[in-house]
Amino acid sequence: MRLYAESSAVLAWLLGETTGRVVHEALDRAQFVVASDLTLVECDRALIRAETVDALTEAQATDRRARLRTASSYWHLLHVDDDVVSRARRRFPGQPIRTLDALHLASALVVAAAVEDLAVLSLDHRIRTASSELGLRVVPA
Repeated sequence: MRLYAESSAVLAWLLGETTGRVVHEALDRAQFVVASDLTLVECDRALIRAETVDALTEAQATDRRARLRTASSYWHLLHVDDDVVSRARRRFPGQPIRTLDALHLASALVVAAAVEDLAVLSLDHRIRTASSELGLRVVPA
């Protein structure tokens, strides 16, 4: 399986949410994972926020950052480049689409143009719906 890893899914895994186990299994089984720089930024920001509001201890946040660093070292990272920005500035199915969601969708489309049979790994309803309407496979099912 080839995956575009969107932030909501990666965060569910990092934060130990119920659906995080399914996400972790999908990431482990994938033969190819690509994530946007945006995914890493959003995950780091969420960990900082969780630590700031005492939802995670400093040690827990450090552990989650280490997990993300280890996992992402095996992923292909896509930079938010001109192609991504250009596509994100156009309409998507299911408008209104938030800015960061548009960047994720545009990133997935750019990758899908180069990677056969790409699936979007996301738990976000808007991302999942728009991805499906754009013809991308969405996981988990």
